[in-house]
Amino acid sequence: MVKEATIDHILRTTWQAIARMYNEEGAKFGGSMAIGFALLSIDKEIGTPSSSISAKMGMEATSFTRTLKTLEEKGLIIKKKNPDDGRGVLVYLTELGKEKRELSKNTVIKFNDIIKQNITTEQLNTFFEVAETINELIASKKIF
Repeated sequence: MVKEATIDHILRTTWQAIARMYNEEGAKFGGSMAIGFALLSIDKEIGTPSSSISAKMGMEATSFTRTLKTLEEKGLIIKKKNPDDGRGVLVYLTELGKEKRELSKNTVIKFNDIIKQNITTEQLNTFFEVAETINELIASKKIF
């Protein structure tokens, strides 16, 4: 088997290229892909429970703790006790966080627009169908 011909190899190398691209773009603004995706996962008006941000990003909560600390150190977020649940914390964007969130949003939109300009709608729909099928097979434990 040629590793370049395996589905997981293509997915992994493509995602690594995307991550590298986002990190290079984020570095221009003092950020990273993780920071950008975290900012996009926080509701810009009403805040978001810290426990749900990691799930939205597909990260383990323990791994997300470091990203949350970085966001706070950079002045992009503030944390406040959840008034509805004293055990929880709500995360809010600061004004700087909102600005950086908008930059992140525009970066993601640009990426998607350029991809859509270079592949057909049919190809994109097929890509989404294949990705959805892979995710369903994994989630239903039909592979391992």
